[in-house]
Amino acid sequence: MVHRLYKDKWIITRRDFLKASILAGFSASSLSGCSHLDRSGTKAHFGIVTDSHYADTDARDGRYYSESTGKMAECVELMNEQKVDFLIELGDFKDQDDPAVEERTISHLRAIENVFRRFRGSRYHVLGNHDMDSISKKQFLKDITNTNIQVESAYYSFESRGIHFVVLDANYLADGTAYDHGNFKWTDTHVPNVQLDWLRRDLAAASLPVIIFVHQLLDGEGNLYVDNAEDIRNILHASGKIIAVFQGHKHVGDYNIIEGIHYYTLKAMVDGSGAENNSYATVEVLHDNGIIVTGYRRAVSKELSRSV
Repeated sequence: MVHRLYKDKWIITRRDFLKASILAGFSASSLSGCSHLDRSGTKAHFGIVTDSHYADTDARDGRYYSESTGKMAECVELMNEQKVDFLIELGDFKDQDDPAVEERTISHLRAIENVFRRFRGSRYHVLGNHDMDSISKKQFLKDITNTNIQVESAYYSFESRGIHFVVLDANYLADGTAYDHGNFKWTDTHVPNVQLDWLRRDLAAASLPVIIFVHQLLDGEGNLYVDNAEDIRNILHASGKIIAVFQGHKHVGDYNIIEGIHYYTLKAMVDGSGAENNSYATVEVLHDNGIIVTGYRRAVSKELSRSV
């Protein structure tokens, strides 16, 4: 496959994209063991992508920041081709220069959002720590769109196709201080009590099965995990309504199942150069609440059995 470079930006032709989509689709189903499943039982179908870290800056530590607009364009086009119900990115949408300049950080955010908004359907964002590396949450939220969600809402819920979806914001220090203009420590990530109380109320009111979206991880302990992850897991388990949790942040990806709840961590888009190092996935929720994750490029396909 031939990939063209234009002003040091990776782009892909439509012919290459369609060829790659077909190959990726066959590869995903065969690797995941999902090729035999009957998709006629699908009740919800959405797209996920994470850790694009877009910035118009040089690559560092294996992260090819400037290529993420091209990679995101491929993701969005496939989601449009498949007519998924919605597309959600799971955090660290943009990055910054070294040294950081606030105005340029905002320009990076606007550039990747301009690509993301090409998706012809509902779009949602999860806040990641790098989204506040040199701007505030208010600034970030002002320049993105979460469909039918109030602009100032960093955590929220919505319903689609018989599923209740919850977006969490773990970008707080343990003392409850919100991340702001780089005032954070990536190993100190917390969901404050006011949000936990909201989560309990939201889950109690939900009459549908629930899927959770969050950036930092909930399925363990350590630097990559939310400090009070166990408290959150207890709330999720007690509700008896959770199908799965979809996460970002851990660039290599991961998967766990804890007390019947699936925790799927999607691989990062930003890592590695070229189309072959892209990462995004579609998620199908079946009528029995089983889930099929179809990964494209480096993303891992997974069949998740019914949990609730």
